[in-house]
Amino acid sequence: MRDQKVLFDYHRYQQLLVEAVDEKKRLALIQLLIEERAMDRLSAQRAADRGSMTYGSKVLGAPRR
Repeated sequence: MRDQKVLFDYHRYQQLLVEAVDEKKRLALIQLLIEERAMDRLSAQRAADRGSMTYGSKVLGAPRR
């Protein structure tokens, strides 16, 4: 299950797909989708890491700064 909300810019992707009339533009669109998905995953991982670090400090009783 995924707890996070994923927001896709469908209108932007649809427009890029309409404009992808040759192989070069199609490959550029595919690369863009891959890169944006990777950025989303990295952002989610960072948020999860921050959350676990915060939780860990509360459980261990680390002093707050």
